[in-house]
Amino acid sequence: MVIVGQSGDGRRLTEFDLGHGDDPGAQLALRGLRTVRPLRAAGSDGDLTVTMLVEPGTDRGNGASSDPARDAERRSPTPNASGNGSGDGRAVRRQRVAAYAWVESTRGILAAEFYRPVPGGRWGLPGGGLDENEEPVDAVHREVMEETSQRIELGELVGVDSRHWVGRSPAGVLEDFHAVRLIYRARCPVPTDPVVIDVGGTTTAATWFPYESWQDQPWNTGWRDLLVSLFG
Repeated sequence: MVIVGQSGDGRRLTEFDLGHGDDPGAQLALRGLRTVRPLRAAGSDGDLTVTMLVEPGTDRGNGASSDPARDAERRSPTPNASGNGSGDGRAVRRQRVAAYAWVESTRGILAAEFYRPVPGGRWGLPGGGLDENEEPVDAVHREVMEETSQRIELGELVGVDSRHWVGRSPAGVLEDFHAVRLIYRARCPVPTDPVVIDVGGTTTAATWFPYESWQDQPWNTGWRDLLVSLFG
């Protein structure tokens, strides 16, 4: 994945490959740039370019430090378990780019329930990983339909979230996992009762959370923090 930092007048101020476990905002800050907001994501997984609107000046609130060596150490967490099925005891590196939608309608906010328990709750936004040669915007439409049966009108890219951890996959493989989530705003002009079409996948249920109480719902902790920061 390539990160491009673009100024308000359209100048390209920086461009770099996003390393495994790196946070885009933190890496921009190390280059003396403050992230204003994401602009667009173009290309497919493996050849994706995410463009961010930036301005001079660092923002230490995004996790960047003044010590690149310390940041590199943070990007290489120590596995908390041994063995990964490969026989060498090392975690398998995996980076997954996924696209999700914050969908609004007259019925509220669209949510999808994960197929297995996660800390703090089982609900998150509908969406998922990009298929081979699939653009993020196409992935959002496909995933929302598969997980909720809703047709949406996609808006702007509003968030680029980077999470990094070491843990077991559902198959029991020890992974050094880097998740990059692209969050889009969307609306559903004709909302219906949500139905999971992709039965047997990672989504077990879907629903509309009321506007007045969406923050009180059982979101997964990671999703709750992200959604409050973007839409709270």
